[in-house]
Amino acid sequence: MWNHNSLIKLILLCTFSHSLFAETKIAILDFELKDLTLAPRIASEIKRTASIKPLLETELKTAGYKIIKIDSDSQQSADAGVGYLFDHHDTAARLGKQFNTDYVLVGRLHKPSFLFAYMMGHLVRVKDAKLIGNYISEAKGPNIKLTKKTVESLTVKIDRTLDNRYTPPVKGKESNL
Repeated sequence: MWNHNSLIKLILLCTFSHSLFAETKIAILDFELKDLTLAPRIASEIKRTASIKPLLETELKTAGYKIIKIDSDSQQSADAGVGYLFDHHDTAARLGKQFNTDYVLVGRLHKPSFLFAYMMGHLVRVKDAKLIGNYISEAKGPNIKLTKKTVESLTVKIDRTLDNRYTPPVKGKESNL
């Protein structure tokens, strides 16, 4: 027979254990390239931009986030042009609702110079279409090691907004990406 105190303890235990095991679901859209240099959209920059999403997904998975896949066709259908989803959080949230995710990260590689670029991300909470994170991480140089380090920096920022459980690879050691 349950008494009042036992029932309250059971409810609290169930509530606490549910919060421990609830997965945070995040969808990462394909990053867009905004290249302002005199030689825009060269093959190596297109390749680097395409590498950001899978690198970021891998890093967020290591912290226990559930990655929700949104196919390119669905993303393109929701997108009304370059920068549209980045600037229209309500549209990004509607897209996220279709795939039952908690958050959508809309990203951009902004390249104003040949020497550096900025990885930018807008984290949108799907349930209320609110921008809850606006991130910028600088990438100095185009090589893959620097791109990975910049992705790790972006992951730290995203994780601080969400669950604060990501541990970046140890400095000086090769990332497992």
